[in-house]
Amino acid sequence: MTIRMIRAALALCALSAATATFAQPDYPTRPIRFLVGVVPGGAADTLARTVGQRYSVAFNQQVIVDNRVGANQTIATDITAKAAPDGYTIVIVAAGHAISPALYKLPYDVLKDFSAIGFIAAVPNVLVVHPGLNVRTAKDFIALARSKPGAFAYGSSGIGSASHLSTELFQMMTKLNLVHVPYKGQSIAMVDLISGQLQLGFPSVPASIQHIRSGKMIALGVASKERSSALPDVPALDQTVPGYEVSGWYGVLAPAKTPAAVVTKLNNELNRMLQDPATREILSREGADPLPRTPGEFTRTIADDVVKWAKVVKTAGLKVE
Repeated sequence: MTIRMIRAALALCALSAATATFAQPDYPTRPIRFLVGVVPGGAADTLARTVGQRYSVAFNQQVIVDNRVGANQTIATDITAKAAPDGYTIVIVAAGHAISPALYKLPYDVLKDFSAIGFIAAVPNVLVVHPGLNVRTAKDFIALARSKPGAFAYGSSGIGSASHLSTELFQMMTKLNLVHVPYKGQSIAMVDLISGQLQLGFPSVPASIQHIRSGKMIALGVASKERSSALPDVPALDQTVPGYEVSGWYGVLAPAKTPAAVVTKLNNELNRMLQDPATREILSREGADPLPRTPGEFTRTIADDVVKWAKVVKTAGLKVE
C-alpha cells in the first residue's frame, strides 16, 4: 500500500468517525440516576429533587432520585465513583465530602474519582445558643464561655460532622473549652438544646431556622463569610473572630472522566435553574443561597476544604471509632 493510499484511508476513517459522532443523539437520551446519601425529606434530598425535576424538564428525560443511605453518605458516593462515566449517574454531596478523607478509610479518592458538575447552594452553619444564657452576640458568648471553662456543652450530628468541626474550629480560634456531645443527627441535638440540656450548637441554617425564628434558640453568627439570605440580621462570625469561615455547600458530582461536553451541559443547565426565581424561592425556604459556579471552581473548593479539615482533625486529635 502506498503512502498516498494510507493517507486516504486514514482520512476516510477520520471522516467516518466524525460523521458517526455528529449523528449521535444529544445527551441525554435515557433517564439519569441522581443518587442521594440521606433519607427522603432531608436537606440534600429536597435539593436533589428540586434540581432533578428541573433537569427532567430541561432535558425532556426522567431523572430518578435514588436514596442510598448509610456509611455517612459514602455508599451513594461510592456507587457514583464506580459508575460508567457517561453522565447517567450523578450524586449530590455536601461539604462533609471534603471532611471524610481525614476521618475514614474511603473506597474512593474524593479528588481523583469524580468530575465536578457544580455547586447547588451555600448552606452555612450558624452558632446558636439557648435563650437562658442571656447573650445576644458572639462577643458576649465568647466572654461568658472564657469565664467558665468546660461549663458549656454543645451537640453535633456526630464526630467529624460539619456541625462538630465548625465548633472545633471556632473553639480553637477563640481558645474556648467546650464540651462536645455527639448525637446521631442534628434534629436530636436540637431537641436537647431547646430543652436546655445543651447550651449551644452549630447546626446548619436549614435545620435550625424555624427554631431561630420562633425564639427557641438565639443565632449569634453564621459561619460563612457573607450573611445568609435566610438570616439577614445575623452577622458573619468573621466580624468577631477574624478569619473564621466554614463554607457549607451542596453540589453535584459525576464519575471521573465524564465527557467534558456532558459536564458542561449539566453545569450550564444547573446554573440556569439557579437563576430562576422559582428555584431560588425553593432554596430560600430551605435556608440555602443559590451558588452558580463553574466545575473548576467547585473542584478547587473541594481540594481546599480537604486540606483545611485535615488540619482541624489533626489538631483536635479526632478519631472515629
